[in-house]
Amino acid sequence: VQAFVTEMVERHALPRKELDRFFERVRHQPAIIRAMTPQVKGARSWQQYRARFITPARIEGGVAFWQRHEAALERASQQHGIPPQIVVAIIGVETEYGRVMGEFRVADALTTLAFDYPRRAEFFRGELEEFLLLARELSGDALAFRGSFAGAVGLPQFMPGSYRRYAVDFDGDGRRDLRGSAVDAIGSVANFLVAHGWQAGGRFAAGIDDTQPSVLVELASTDADSVFWVGFDNFYVITRYNRSSFYAISVLELAQAIHAARGRP
Repeated sequence: VQAFVTEMVERHALPRKELDRFFERVRHQPAIIRAMTPQVKGARSWQQYRARFITPARIEGGVAFWQRHEAALERASQQHGIPPQIVVAIIGVETEYGRVMGEFRVADALTTLAFDYPRRAEFFRGELEEFLLLARELSGDALAFRGSFAGAVGLPQFMPGSYRRYAVDFDGDGRRDLRGSAVDAIGSVANFLVAHGWQAGGRFAAGIDDTQPSVLVELASTDADSVFWVGFDNFYVITRYNRSSFYAISVLELAQAIHAARGRP
C-alpha cells in the first residue's frame, strides 16, 4: 500500500497525507473476495443466462425508461448513430435501469481487490489509481462513491477508467454524474460505443463481402441445441463493454424485444 501511495504522489502529485487518511479509513471486505472468486459449476448454459435478462419486467422497464428519456436517447442517436434500444438494453442488463447499482463503497471494493485478490491485482490497482484521479476530477469524497462489488459505478456500471475516458455531461449541468443522472448515463453509453468503433446502420445483409470481418458465435446450452449468430463490427463493440458473447447477444435480444414492445419507430 505504501508503495502504491508513493507512486500516486510521484505520478499524479496527490497529497501523501490525503492518501494516508484514505487508506486508514477504507476497510477490507471479505464478501467482495467471495463474490469475485469463481465458483465451481457445470457448463455455462445460454438458455439459463438468457432467462436472467430477457424477461417481461426488463422489457417493460425498458419501454418505460425509453418513454421517460426519449429526448436524450434521440439526441444520443443523432449525435452518435447508436439506436436508442441498444443504449436502453445495456442499462437494463447492467442495473435494471438504475434499480440495482450496488451499495458497496467503491473505495473498499477496489482496495480489497487491488491488494487482497492476487488473481487480478494488477487490473484493480490500475482501477484504484483511476478511481482516486476520478474523485479528484469530480471534486468528490472518495469514500462516498457507491457501486458494485467490483467497483463499477452508476446506471451503466462504468469502471473508474471508463468513467474518466467516456463519461460525458449530457444534461448540461456541468457534472458527469452516472449515478444520479440518467441523461448523463445515456450519453456516456453512446459515447463509449462510438469510441470503440460502432458502425451507424451496421446490420446483416445478403451478399456481405468475403473480406468483411465477422465471427460465428455459438451459444451453447446444457439442455438444448446450440444457437448460432454471425457477429460483425457492432457485435465486437458490445463485447468491449463486457467480454462475453452471452452478454452481447443478451443486449441485442433485449434491445429487439424492447423495440418491438414499444411499438413505434
